[in-house]
Amino acid sequence: MTGLHGDEEPAGHGRFACYLQALEAVAEADEADLVAAVLRDQDMTMADSAVCRHLDRRAADLLTGPAFTAWARSMTEVFADRDFLTLRLREWTLLRTIALGKPWAAEDLTSASDWFQRTATTMRFVVSPEALSLLAERARTRRVRNAASRRLQRRDQPN
Repeated sequence: MTGLHGDEEPAGHGRFACYLQALEAVAEADEADLVAAVLRDQDMTMADSAVCRHLDRRAADLLTGPAFTAWARSMTEVFADRDFLTLRLREWTLLRTIALGKPWAAEDLTSASDWFQRTATTMRFVVSPEALSLLAERARTRRVRNAASRRLQRRDQPN
């Protein structure tokens, strides 16, 4: 940015960085309250973005462990009125289902977001040949279809 105040960062950027830092350091017992506080920020887009980054980090950390279910339930209560965050958590829950080898529906994968399909083909926890085959055949983008095909080929190669 140039001009009189070219070196000044917009206030939202500073709050975003502070939120990310606070969310990364928050104690588990205080997490829901902090997420709720961030979501009360006047800049809804920035708040959703900060919480989404936190959600992605925490979900990946907890994905296959027993604490995921209670954590997801508490987060659902905090941002029930935020459609994007609710969808993202639902898709993390589907990734968990696949990673744990539990039953899932083909339509859930094929109708999921591009983010979900990309993540499912790159996440080390998702090794289901059925899920990867489905994405290799019917994913929305060529990028995802190719990535799923490569993962399947690597699985089939001897070590």
